[in-house]
Amino acid sequence: MEIKSIGVVGAGQMGNGIAHVMALAGYEVRLNDISQESLDNAIALIGKNLDRQVSREKITADERDSAMARITTTMALQDIAQTDLVIEAATEREEVKNKIFETLLPDLAPHTILTSNTSSISITRLASRTDRPERFMGFHFMNPVPVMQLVELIRGIATDKPTYDACLGVVEKLGKTAASAEDFPAFIVNRILMPMINEAVYTLYEGVGNVNSIDQSMKLGANHPMGPLELADFIGLDTCLAIMNVLHDGLADTKYRPCPLLTKYVEAGWLGRKSQRGFYDYRGDTPVPTR
Repeated sequence: MEIKSIGVVGAGQMGNGIAHVMALAGYEVRLNDISQESLDNAIALIGKNLDRQVSREKITADERDSAMARITTTMALQDIAQTDLVIEAATEREEVKNKIFETLLPDLAPHTILTSNTSSISITRLASRTDRPERFMGFHFMNPVPVMQLVELIRGIATDKPTYDACLGVVEKLGKTAASAEDFPAFIVNRILMPMINEAVYTLYEGVGNVNSIDQSMKLGANHPMGPLELADFIGLDTCLAIMNVLHDGLADTKYRPCPLLTKYVEAGWLGRKSQRGFYDYRGDTPVPTR
């Protein structure tokens, strides 16, 4: 089927990035959130990011204006139910995602494809709670969405080929690259990335090095663009912990046990950049390590 309209659930860091790239690629986008403030902030951020692309001559002013005109916002989930493709980009909690899909079901168009931007949760299990497991799959964008080129496409056990092909066509229209992943906990990227971050937190927890030395070692010794603790703050420590818990529970292997220090930071509300404190303190002019 041809995808023309896209509904995005969640106007946070991932949702506004997805809405940005979809509108820029020519899709009509309906962006949903439970908070009008979040929607307003998302539109302002999309506009700011599009302006940056114009200033860098990556897009024209007309392309920016056309993209902004293609985005509408709504606090009512039923307003996005008739789109061709729905991308759920809510918080990484399975009960939240299930509630969203259950609320959408009565109003969905028969042809609508449902997808989740989950970075770790079973696609098969999410799909089983809907009326269309064959038209349900994982559509995992990387953060920040306008910059990162990879999209993981994850088929559940029932996902049919036309659904996969339709989502692959969207990725290609965005000018991004698709990686096909099997439906195992955390898929490909986070199956590899999150244990590395968790091990960096253990290295800090055990006193092998401080925040600065750990991040500098990986940047200068392994040529990583960001240190693992800096990256964890960028992703969100609550998200990192949620993914590690999915890995630990889903694969039943102690090597995926979340570091107690990661849990402690999340319990303290030190979630990284979004809360202004994590492994770094962002409340001043420059980030300062907290340990």
